[in-house]
Amino acid sequence: MGTLVRLKDFRQQQRAPFFDSRELRTILALYSERVARGEWRDYAIEQQPRYCGFAVFRSSYDWPLYVIAKFRPGTYRQGDFVVLAGSRRLAQARTLDEALSRLRSELDPAK
Repeated sequence: MGTLVRLKDFRQQQRAPFFDSRELRTILALYSERVARGEWRDYAIEQQPRYCGFAVFRSSYDWPLYVIAKFRPGTYRQGDFVVLAGSRRLAQARTLDEALSRLRSELDPAK
């Protein structure tokens, strides 16, 4: 006979990833800092079955400047967080803080 799967376990496996409150606060703090500088003007949050993404825009009519994505745990060996600049992958890390540190160095190369 097959293995017994509890409904709770099944639902957790099927749940799409999303940013937890600490991660979202961290991302929004960076976003608000860049809005105050006049660099970013808009954002969008996308949720897909495999990942969720926070995209930032210079204006509402542009393509995203950056996308901060969180993938389902274990999707990538290098980490579950990815930062993209267009089609270029800036960072892939196990934690959001590691991934955002690479984005910050891209934004402020003098630091």
